[in-house]
Order: sequence, then structure tokens, then C-alpha cells
Amino acid sequence: MPNMPPRVELRPLTLSDQDEFCTLAQASSDLHRPWVQLPATAEEFRAWMRRFDDGTNLGFLVRDRETGAAAGMVNINSIIRGRYQGASLGYAAFAPSAGYGYMTEGLAVTLRHAFTDLRLHRLEASIQPGNTASLALVQRLGFRYEGVSPAYLYIDGDWRDHERWSITATDPWTPDPSLPEV
Repeated sequence: MPNMPPRVELRPLTLSDQDEFCTLAQASSDLHRPWVQLPATAEEFRAWMRRFDDGTNLGFLVRDRETGAAAGMVNINSIIRGRYQGASLGYAAFAPSAGYGYMTEGLAVTLRHAFTDLRLHRLEASIQPGNTASLALVQRLGFRYEGVSPAYLYIDGDWRDHERWSITATDPWTPDPSLPEV
């Protein structure tokens, strides 16, 4: 079977996405709890968007190419250059599109963007052990299990354990100029 173009594309998250994002976050709250808490009001969204101001965190919407509808969101967080050349991923499907493979395609496009355009070498995803859908997603994409971080993130009123999963760029990889030569 020939490689099909992805059904999705990444679009940078902007302040103009506020109403759509908040509506989808509200509609998806049962899907997300207790795994992730997304901004669901205009005030929360504007505060959340400030995390992207300095470029160390990047936010994207995963959009259906055909309809333009937002199927989910992906963040490339805490980008570190120098000898590390890595970042962490945050992501969530939106309820109307969940279960149809859009986030698998969206994360695959994110990986290509991170390893090719951003020239990162390593991405990590931290996932609560009971979040079977997210665990299956990273496994489908070739992430490796690295261990458990107890009480890693404060989500839904408690410190939650998270499994650490990672993936690295495949060769040939073009390093970012900030990577030291020695």
C-alpha cells in the first residue's frame, strides 16, 4: 500500500483559536480527566498562551486537512538546546475526533517537524500509567519506555505518577547549530 498523505496538518496555536479551543476543551473534559487539564475559559486560555511567548514552548492544533476542524492539540515543551537538543511533548485529542487516528497522524507529523525543522534529537512523553489510550499512541509511534517518575505532575488536584517514554531522531539527522562540536 503506498504512503498516503496524512489527513491532518499542524497549525501554530494562536490567540484567534481561543473560542474554538475552549469550546472543544469543555466538550472534552470527561475524556481528559484526570490525564490533562486544558484551558476552558477565555481567561485560562490567554494565561496558557503566555507560555509560548519566548519560544521554548510551541503550541499547535492538529487540524483535519479536509474540514479544517481541530482534532486535538500538541505542545513541544521545554525545548533545550546545547548538548541535550530535546523537548517534552504534551498532547490531547478533542472528543469529537477521538478514536479515529487523528492524533496518531498528528503526533507523527509533530515528530517529523521536531526532528527535521526544529532539528531536535530527543522527545519525551510523560504519561499517567492508567492512560491506556495515550500509552498505546506512543507505542504505535515507536517511543521507548524509560521508567516511572513518582508524583511527577500536579494534575486534577493531586501529584500524579507518570511513565516516561522517549524517541530519538533517526539517521541521517542534521544537528542544530547550538550542538557543541566536541
